[in-house]
Amino acid sequence: MTDTDRPRARVGVMLPRDLPVRQILPYARRAEELGFDELWVVEDLGWRGGTAQAATVLAATRRITVGIGILPAGARNVCFAAMELATLAQLHPGRLTAGVGHGMRAWMEQSGGAWPASPLTLLREYTTALRALLRGESGPADGRYVRCRDVRLTETPDVVPPVVLGVRGPRSQALAGETADGLLLAEPAAPAYVAASLAHLGRRDAEVITYDVAAVDGDGQGDGEAAVERVRDGLAAIGEPDWAPHIDPLPFAAEFRAHRAAAADGARFARTMPAAWVRALTVTGTPAQARAAIAARHAAGATCVVLTPAGPDPLAALESLAPALPGRG
Repeated sequence: MTDTDRPRARVGVMLPRDLPVRQILPYARRAEELGFDELWVVEDLGWRGGTAQAATVLAATRRITVGIGILPAGARNVCFAAMELATLAQLHPGRLTAGVGHGMRAWMEQSGGAWPASPLTLLREYTTALRALLRGESGPADGRYVRCRDVRLTETPDVVPPVVLGVRGPRSQALAGETADGLLLAEPAAPAYVAASLAHLGRRDAEVITYDVAAVDGDGQGDGEAAVERVRDGLAAIGEPDWAPHIDPLPFAAEFRAHRAAAADGARFARTMPAAWVRALTVTGTPAQARAAIAARHAAGATCVVLTPAGPDPLAALESLAPALPGRG
């Protein structure tokens, strides 16, 4: 498979999970007006549901693709999840991408679910069944965790939505290459991490969607340092062990870990991180610098670079990213 067979390079934007409800539709419509290709909604425990957000945003917009990142496999019966996704894809053909993952173990246990003895087995069975059902095929034979034998959807979409796996570890990423349409990489997704993940995926024809915290100094006159400072708060958690796969491929990984070990907490760690690391781990700076960061991620193998706007005013932060879109320079 050659690079010419890969999906078109795109740029998306995140709908913040804490966006005030009255701003959700104006935010989504403005993202479309500004020219973003995709809008991704978040499903985190205690915030807002992914399918409900996606349905509302799809109905309020005309062109933009909406992604759900991510639906935890352990939290939803696969048959009913397929029904929800198929309905959205029928109503809005070609405008939906479904992200599925293991989910956060603490959230699954906190919400009354049991963490599976084999998360990889659950995800394999779930992804295989979900994609089959969305294609209108009969549910596969019952597995260890997923049971949908002989289930078949009577209402299926003309355009089957891609199913991508939001996973970090090499084995889970290899599983995505075997069973899904691609990967969804949480932030930070520096080019080296994108390239390493693509190697684990084992395919060049798949979707590789990345998240990154982003801020842009819109006038393009300075050195972008104000934008660098705005993204620091979004990096407070990335020194924790769960983020090791994101950091391991980076040339400064050892120094990064030493810096986190020396910091009193995540906030202090992010505030004192060298600016060069901040730039490597985010999409930030002047419009030209941000476009270069996006291009580097595309060159490493990302098919869609999704920006998470940083700043106190969500709509203003969204607006500030528009000059970084390809072709705006």
